[in-house]
Amino acid sequence: MADFDLVILGGGSGGYACALRASQLGLKVVLIEKEKLGGTCLHRGCIPTKALLHAGEIADNTRHASEFGVKAEFHSIDMAGVNSYKDGVISKLHKGLQGLVKSRNVTYVEGAGKLVSKNTVEVNGERYTGKNVVLATGSYAKSLPGLELDGTQVMTSDHAMHLNYVPKSVIVLGGGVIGCEFASVWKSFGSEVTIIEALPHLIALEDESSSKQLERAFRKRGINFELGTKFKSVAKTNSGVTVTLEDGKTFNAELLLVAVGRGPVSANLGYEEQGIKMDRGYIIVDEKCRTNVPGIWAVGDLIPTLQLAHVGFAEGILVAEEIAGLNPRAINYDGVPRVTYSEPEVASVGLTTAAAKAKGFDVVELNYDLAGNGKAQILKTAGSIKLVSAKNGPVLGIHMVGSRVGELLAEAQLIFNWQADAFDVAPLIHAHPTLSEAMGEAHLALAGKPLHAHG
Repeated sequence: MADFDLVILGGGSGGYACALRASQLGLKVVLIEKEKLGGTCLHRGCIPTKALLHAGEIADNTRHASEFGVKAEFHSIDMAGVNSYKDGVISKLHKGLQGLVKSRNVTYVEGAGKLVSKNTVEVNGERYTGKNVVLATGSYAKSLPGLELDGTQVMTSDHAMHLNYVPKSVIVLGGGVIGCEFASVWKSFGSEVTIIEALPHLIALEDESSSKQLERAFRKRGINFELGTKFKSVAKTNSGVTVTLEDGKTFNAELLLVAVGRGPVSANLGYEEQGIKMDRGYIIVDEKCRTNVPGIWAVGDLIPTLQLAHVGFAEGILVAEEIAGLNPRAINYDGVPRVTYSEPEVASVGLTTAAAKAKGFDVVELNYDLAGNGKAQILKTAGSIKLVSAKNGPVLGIHMVGSRVGELLAEAQLIFNWQADAFDVAPLIHAHPTLSEAMGEAHLALAGKPLHAHG
């Protein structure tokens, strides 16, 4: 048995960020991970999906090269080559992360750990005791009751990440971030794609205006979707699957991707036995990620906050700094940037119009069409930037649709988190021609002095 300042169970985004920051602050740390360092984000989520999306972008650019005066011909997708490229990106980042953990003198243990007391985790028959225990065991791809996954015809994103062929047709069950990103990939690769979503819109957590723009863009790309009706059943056929909805409609495809969200990995890990307060598998924490049991903390997808890698990073750093006595500021989750990396991208920070009104704000909205932006015309992308502002007050939300708009979130989250108003941003000079100019133009318009926009 070894004594540490922190025993961290889970080496994904939240866990390893906590380990690196705690070590930096002079704390003695052990990090325990049952699979690969980096967790879902690096090996099954953020990184591999974005590699697939980039391969799809190149395929689409090749198809449309003549529009830019470039003679090129698209032949086919070589999935062996795509997977080699994707896996190469993962491998390089994984090796770099391993080196970081080693250089920070973090004790790294491979194996499936379990919380066996309020300050002890057991793994591989060894016990590791700490003044603090940080739980960071992440999430898994969920299914629906009665919907059996076989990984071949009916699969989750974990299986889809490793497909060695391009399916002729796909049904995507779930129109959230994961579903829309895979729909975008497969359409770029040449599949016929249909999204089934029970809610009235795709990416329903985003501002309704963003959802509607994405739906228009997907229609233009030939991505089909059925909204507002729940899934009933799936039957396997000789040629693939038949999906039936509650209204009786049926859809046929080669395979079904189940993208109905992610659930916390918390079962049979000893959490409840130690008296940790939980709800539907999630661990309940306060604003500093403390559980109800003194000395036990939880971060990342294991707690009911936004399931995003960068949120896990922030929570891990927060916990390390709190344990070290730095009294860091609690995270404002409204100020977390969010991106759906489809084509086009959907990016946002802050409140939607509906949420701002629900909080009692007198809301002013401004929509800036990317048609007025030079770089958007060069890229041949449509979209907009929508500002949600308090009347005579700060910007409450920024919502964007278009190619590469995720890159604009760096400035957007500063505007929101520093509680800037339109008059603070309008005088700032943005390089020309860039997409970032659209951020400046939108705030110029909101400030009552539009330049490349009709006022």
